[in-house]
Amino acid sequence: MNAQLATPPTATVTTAALPPLRFSVVVPLDPAAAFRLFTDGIAGWWPVGTHSVGKERAVTTRIEPGVGGRCFETWDDGQERDWGVVRTWEPGRELVIGWYPGSPPEQAQEVAVRFATEGIGTRVELEHRDWEVLGERAEKVREAYGGGWPVVFGQRYRDAAEAAAKG
Repeated sequence: MNAQLATPPTATVTTAALPPLRFSVVVPLDPAAAFRLFTDGIAGWWPVGTHSVGKERAVTTRIEPGVGGRCFETWDDGQERDWGVVRTWEPGRELVIGWYPGSPPEQAQEVAVRFATEGIGTRVELEHRDWEVLGERAEKVREAYGGGWPVVFGQRYRDAAEAAAKG
């Protein structure tokens, strides 16, 4: 006797919760200036040639101010490629971006950046979270960002802040 299932079985991929990536730097700027450098000044410190969707085609990046603002790169021919959308915009305090460079918006993780006075400078904390939206790719993508954020944020942003403080 041949039995058939009324509904075919479906494969469900469940990704266990992956912990956020967290990085922190102390920069010699007040929180408002540190926030401005991270947002308005991103084109001056983000290495688009190596950390972008377009790689050598990318010439700049930008974060539009305010909730709903786009984070995107611009290519040498003027095309723009979205990286994300601003979810929280609190100058000098917090920036949260729904982050999806090279992916559809439905796969947005969150990148949260907090700014707090520490001594005569500012502690800037970056947390990249919500990996589960990437499904099977989550671990691999998280691992790549685990190697990228120390360069982009830990070195490039920090170096730009130190240069800005020197005037």
